[in-house]
Amino acid sequence: MIAAALMMLQMSAAPVQAAPAPAAEIAPVNRVLDAMHAAASVADGEAYFATFTPDARFIGTDAGERWSLPEFRAYAMPYFSQGRGWTYRPSARMVTIAPLDCRCVAWFDEVLYNDAYGTTRGSGVLRLTEDGWKIEQYVLSFAVPNDKARAVVDVIKAD
Repeated sequence: MIAAALMMLQMSAAPVQAAPAPAAEIAPVNRVLDAMHAAASVADGEAYFATFTPDARFIGTDAGERWSLPEFRAYAMPYFSQGRGWTYRPSARMVTIAPLDCRCVAWFDEVLYNDAYGTTRGSGVLRLTEDGWKIEQYVLSFAVPNDKARAVVDVIKAD
């Protein structure tokens, strides 16, 4: 009897995993992320920044890169205005809609390919706003294979 009670207690304390969202619910999130990547690729700064919330954060690959949207805009717009963008092509993406009644928060991770950096990873959070889904936070990181991690860390430590 005690074992059964303990098992019931353990099961009730287990985290609830969100059921996969239907493809139709995820499609608008994918469209925003695809639009963001497409705009960056053609150096369309206005379209690029329109995919973000006004209070968004962009976290870059360098430990010091935690940009507010105005800071990131100030950094990126001079490049965009010269026709210089960046191209990251998604090859895989997982999107989860938070199990909230509003269905208004999504998080994602994606594997990207960039000609200069090779395989990278993007991850972040989107929020459903009055203007549709917008990126609240985007994190770009280098995908370091586990068997190469020690060498990469050693190079970084040497600085």
